[in-house]
Amino acid sequence: MATTRAAAALGYPAFRRYQLGRLVATLGAQMQGVAVGWQVYAITGEPLHLGYVGLAQFLPALLLTLPAGDLADRLDRRRVLVVSYLVQAGCSAALCAMSFGRTPSVVAIYAVLAAIGTARAFAGPAGQALVPNLVAPEHFPNAVAWGSSIWHAATVAGPALGGVAYAWAGGAAEVYGAAFGLELVAALALVGVPVPLRVVPREAGSWRRLAAGLRYVWRRKMILGALGLDMFAVLLGGAVALVPVFASDLLDAGPIGLGMLRSAPAAGATVMALWLAVRPVERRAGAKLLVAVGVFGLATVGFGLSRSLPLSLAFLVVAGAADMVSVFVRHAVVQLATPDAMRGRVSAVNLVFIGASNELGEFESGVTAAWLGTVPAVVVGGAGTCLVVALFAWLFPALRRVDGLTARALADPADAPPPA
Repeated sequence: MATTRAAAALGYPAFRRYQLGRLVATLGAQMQGVAVGWQVYAITGEPLHLGYVGLAQFLPALLLTLPAGDLADRLDRRRVLVVSYLVQAGCSAALCAMSFGRTPSVVAIYAVLAAIGTARAFAGPAGQALVPNLVAPEHFPNAVAWGSSIWHAATVAGPALGGVAYAWAGGAAEVYGAAFGLELVAALALVGVPVPLRVVPREAGSWRRLAAGLRYVWRRKMILGALGLDMFAVLLGGAVALVPVFASDLLDAGPIGLGMLRSAPAAGATVMALWLAVRPVERRAGAKLLVAVGVFGLATVGFGLSRSLPLSLAFLVVAGAADMVSVFVRHAVVQLATPDAMRGRVSAVNLVFIGASNELGEFESGVTAAWLGTVPAVVVGGAGTCLVVALFAWLFPALRRVDGLTARALADPADAPPPA
């Protein structure tokens, strides 16, 4: 019985095919990311250009995510994903062609990366909004756990495969070719996903449609609290950007230790995601979300104070596991509390919050470290995360009172149809 329950979402063929496509697409993206970084640095010899790699992909997402959410609510979400993967495959093919037998232009690489960022901007809301259409509502939390496990496994394995492939081939072209093949497989996997027919309501005014997701999040304080809590927690408590300093100067861990430190949060998150597939959060979900973010902050403080590599790894594993609990509850709340006709736009708002916290979190860590020093920056950030938890528990009682993660428990009475 427990085994069947733990694998409930995997019993849906459409969900399995979607996750297969997502797995191979993520592997391809992670492999390609390693190759791009190595290649750009080899061409320029300047670390600043590595920042431009991220910027070229982030700016389109920042500008296009909200329109992409509107598109995900008006079109077939599966087709949006298929087109996105095909565009990314074409971009990988372009990088491969540019890299064979010659040194490509860095500007040309940035242009292709901007196209990749554009495709991913449309894939994000469509993918998040599609999953509730693939499983029964009672199995959606289990789907979140499996989806997170698969994504984290790909983000751990992808960079390693990319590094090995780059070293074996002696260049980036072959890695780009592999990414091209994986993205084509992802598109083909999604073509066969049967998606239930959705009734798309007609809404006048493009600006009104775009703003509808923001208005809905603002009205549902439970969702606003969950998104804001995650954003400020990652913004203040994200220590990943400073891990190279700890590995080099404070832990004397070297490049191998750096790799272990970078992988530790994902390892903790993967284990916790598998645990949640077997033992999902069923009661007092809001309180457990707040506790998990508090543990994340405390683990960040512990990492900042540690001078032992094993202890630092342990703190990062705990931080990753706690963050996974937060992701699990937040994703379930956002998707199950949102009507299907709004899920694309609300998912887009969610992705804007996530993107802002990740990108600005790295910037905040660097600036704070420059002002206060590396260790105080991490310790103050972790302590700030704990303060944010206390503040949000007071400001958002609706979030604190969330109990079960079911569509019925999270539904807004204002979204219910009028009685006949």
